[in-house]
Amino acid sequence: MRGPHNIWRLIRTGATLERTGAMGVVLEAFKAPPRLRMAARVLGWPFRWLGLRGDPALPPATRALTALGPAYIKFGQILSTRPDVVGADLAAQLQVLQDQLPPFPREIARKMVEEDLGLPLDSLFSEFSEPIAAASIAQVHRARLVGSGEPVAVKVLRPRILQAFRKDIDAFYLIASTIELLAPFTKRLRPSDVVAHFESVVMGELDLRLEASAAAEFAANTAGDAGFSVPQVKWDLSARNVMTLGWAEGLPLSDLVAIDAAGHDRRALAERVLQLFLRHALRDGYFHADMHQGNLKVAANGDIVAMDFGIMGRIDEYTRRVYAEILLGFIRKDYRRVAEVHFEAGYVPPDRDIDEFARALRSVGEPIFGMDATRISMARLLNYLFEVTERFGMQTRTELILLQRTMVVVEGVARSLDPHINIWKVARPVVEDYIKTSIGPRATLRDLRRTAQVLLRFGPRLPDLVEEQLARLNRPADPPQPPSRIAPILWMGAGAALTALGVALGAMF
Repeated sequence: MRGPHNIWRLIRTGATLERTGAMGVVLEAFKAPPRLRMAARVLGWPFRWLGLRGDPALPPATRALTALGPAYIKFGQILSTRPDVVGADLAAQLQVLQDQLPPFPREIARKMVEEDLGLPLDSLFSEFSEPIAAASIAQVHRARLVGSGEPVAVKVLRPRILQAFRKDIDAFYLIASTIELLAPFTKRLRPSDVVAHFESVVMGELDLRLEASAAAEFAANTAGDAGFSVPQVKWDLSARNVMTLGWAEGLPLSDLVAIDAAGHDRRALAERVLQLFLRHALRDGYFHADMHQGNLKVAANGDIVAMDFGIMGRIDEYTRRVYAEILLGFIRKDYRRVAEVHFEAGYVPPDRDIDEFARALRSVGEPIFGMDATRISMARLLNYLFEVTERFGMQTRTELILLQRTMVVVEGVARSLDPHINIWKVARPVVEDYIKTSIGPRATLRDLRRTAQVLLRFGPRLPDLVEEQLARLNRPADPPQPPSRIAPILWMGAGAALTALGVALGAMF
């Protein structure tokens, strides 16, 4: 599927942008140089007749992306939260992509529900509305349960969405491989790996059983978070193509006029959105990775309600600590420590000069912190940081791509609520709290205790493994054997376990 025939898909993409009038809009939004604009128009115009026509009622960029397919729509959804990157006009156009796409017929949705759940729809729901929201991959219907009358949201995948998505991803792989071939210096960014990562994440969104599981885990993790809620999963009414959740009543986070009319404090909401994301990412290592305005509501009591759990991010504890230390280093302007963390984590090759790297990081941070609060941008920081790490040979960390992308999206959401928000000031207490609980004496004791628990599982096997190692050492006539690494590790592990026990006793007394 990932062969040269996808060249046709690329040609049609450019032709569609030209035919719908989106080419000029996109080039203007990204402030492309005049020569590039001229080249794009000259090369695109002869092929414009090959482009998809799209819906003439939609704005140019939205018209082009909806015509091209779900993967392009996902890309547009992300850009819609970044008016500081693409401009206010284009961001406003792209907001339509979040939950206002053309739906598919209600009768097709009814049939899919019945096939997936194996029962007549009327035996499950006393009401089943027309689509109330339609996004790139699925649409949502409001329904009521038979018997109880409880209102629920029923999410149904678009017909043949898997095939359409694969077609788009195949073209993305061709783009990545072409970039790697024509621009070898970009290989350190691993474009193909980036596409593979994106594919794996969104493929999970195409199985609603996985999304239901994600929603349940996320709800359990965040049950104690004040001012935040997650709808309850109805497991008996969920399957591969259908997911049923408790109904979430509230105002869309994008409807600023309605939020103001309801008396909600937009500044408080902006701070809470940003802090909740950081808390979930750092504390739990599991976060909502598609937090655009279309997936967030404000309940009547002021709670933020999250929806759409198809794209979730997960990072291990070590990576969380690295990420937190880097953020805190920038917040405190401790660029030497930020450099050390990069080297300790292996993000920068060890043969590079740490002092030079620290000076380069200072050149990233100081201009940002010297700006007015309204101009401080995580997107700008990531852009500058990218330029610096490129000079020092840093490899792209695919496990951090989703985290970084979501951070940029969340910043866009927060800034849409409060244009004057100071990102660093809001983030600082969350990061510092995580540092206090996860890095220090208590965290060291906890790590040693966990290590001891794992190593003690080998306790029954330890004598036999040691005797086996000693027997090998006492047979010099035998053919050389590779040295066993198990026994030394176990001896060191036993020592670590005893050390942990000693530290624990010392802490107690």
